[in-house]
Amino acid sequence: MPNYVRWRENGASYFFTVVTYRRRPIFNNANARATLHRAMATTRRERPFDMFACVLLPDHLHCIWTMPDDDDNFPDRWGIIKSRFTKEYLHDGGIALPVTSNRHKKRERGVWQPRYWEHRIRDENDWYRLRNYIHLNPVKHGHVQEPGDWPWSSFHRHVRLGWLDASWPGSTPIDMPTVTGE
Repeated sequence: MPNYVRWRENGASYFFTVVTYRRRPIFNNANARATLHRAMATTRRERPFDMFACVLLPDHLHCIWTMPDDDDNFPDRWGIIKSRFTKEYLHDGGIALPVTSNRHKKRERGVWQPRYWEHRIRDENDWYRLRNYIHLNPVKHGHVQEPGDWPWSSFHRHVRLGWLDASWPGSTPIDMPTVTGE
């Protein structure tokens, strides 16, 4: 089995894709969405990071984080978020899918895929292309016609702050990155 090494750097920004186990649409449920929000908020208070953009779809989420200047440990944060979510989700009646005996030995549950995909953001152009990808993801997957129609997206915050126009992208051509892990 290959030894996967993540490119980590103090204070860097990263794009993440995190997917539910077997792409189960658990985030169609309001309680699951609220549970994820609590898990992320609690983790951010204990182990800070900035979250510039995020979108939550039924079976996955994308986000951009910037780590503190003296910290590069996003893997621990994701582990804590996924663990907190899983514990509360199952306690509140959520169901874990059956897992392989190997995953069972590692005490993994059938809620999240065991890994996630990350990309270190290299420059400002990369940053904005990935922000656009996040905000257009519900459109890409056919959930809505316009980014503003999807309620679980940082698009609305970006409009309130004046970073995007409410009619974005309108007729503006968007340079969309190819994202692995979708």
